[in-house]
Amino acid sequence: MTSNRVGPSAPKVLLVGYNGANNTGSEARLLSIINDVRDVFGPEAVITVPTLNEVNLRRYVKQTDTLRIARIPTIFIFSVQKLVKRSDLVMLVEGSCYMDTWAAPLLLAFLLGSRYAKRYGKPSIAYAVDSGKLAPKRVEKVRRDASKVDLLITRTQSSADRLKGWGVTAPIEVTDDTAFIFDAGKEQGTMARLWPEAKGGVAGIAVVDFNIWPVVFRPIGLKRNCYRWPYYFSITRTRRRRAEELAKHFAAEADRIVERHDKSVALIAMEAVDERLAKQVMEHMRHKERAKVFSSNEHDAATMTRVLRSLDLLITSRYHASVLSMASGVPQVAIGHDLRLHDLYAESGLHDEFFVENTSPTLWDDLPRMVDKLMADRDAIKQRLLASNTRHVEAAKRNVELLRKFAVSKGLPVVE
Repeated sequence: MTSNRVGPSAPKVLLVGYNGANNTGSEARLLSIINDVRDVFGPEAVITVPTLNEVNLRRYVKQTDTLRIARIPTIFIFSVQKLVKRSDLVMLVEGSCYMDTWAAPLLLAFLLGSRYAKRYGKPSIAYAVDSGKLAPKRVEKVRRDASKVDLLITRTQSSADRLKGWGVTAPIEVTDDTAFIFDAGKEQGTMARLWPEAKGGVAGIAVVDFNIWPVVFRPIGLKRNCYRWPYYFSITRTRRRRAEELAKHFAAEADRIVERHDKSVALIAMEAVDERLAKQVMEHMRHKERAKVFSSNEHDAATMTRVLRSLDLLITSRYHASVLSMASGVPQVAIGHDLRLHDLYAESGLHDEFFVENTSPTLWDDLPRMVDKLMADRDAIKQRLLASNTRHVEAAKRNVELLRKFAVSKGLPVVE
């Protein structure tokens, strides 16, 4: 690698995202983005990763002189401001960037990153991010602050179209998710090592409890509902009952897969908060001996990815379970609860056959039918998914090219 620096020192790059949450997708994205930053700016670039949970982040990010972990408080406004002021480049790296599906405070953090970058004259780029459902009162905030970004790269055309529809005026490029090029390593036989008792192959169910989101700001709340003070899950008695019903429905389908298709069932918690529902599902199963929970609390993104890629079948409510499994062409069906899986399945040619909304009144009738179709047409569907993955990977490779071009346009020092 030959240095072609145009300034006296390497740049300081701030990666603003949802880091340290034991979230497989977020971890895969972050590690891929760090590699992209190194490709463009070299090993001397100083990368700062802010987090609410330093302990979790240190599981997969090793701090060095040029890769720094910045612990920020839950009331983060001034911390974000300070980090932006100290940086030469601000990168918004959270995939679920312009949506309030999960938590309005997270949306605020990302908007603050671009707002402060504009205020202090720092180049900013939104890096392979998504837009999604927004409360009407927040559309104007997104329009205003997203327009301050110097370059906005979305991972789907639908995301770009939504942003333009909201009146965002920043330049927009469309690529794909950085997780499509995540390096999960070369280990073979991960599933056999972790679950030698599994028989007849393994089907996966990547669960999400739709009933606990979004996280909301509350000065006081029940401890068991606290995400991280002062943020609490949106849990009520009615929502708890719905969660219990959700677990029972997933358990019934898991048992049906065991009985009809003779598959063991991996209950996959892609994020720490999914583990509770995964365990609930297992408790309701008649065939508990044929099930096992795989959690991001226990396994890093590389291991979770290898588990996903070893499946014979996947039912997913997690966007990144779909993304990370696609490299092996794992036949899959999605139960959507936001626009990300909807858009991914639409662009992958799967939506009409293998996508159902979590609010559909026919969900639990449609799901078994789609699963059986996946199993009946497994080889043909696998080939379709492999072809789709190739297209996604090629699009994702454009991210680093756009980052390099952007850096040069802003006079930032790059390597070649």
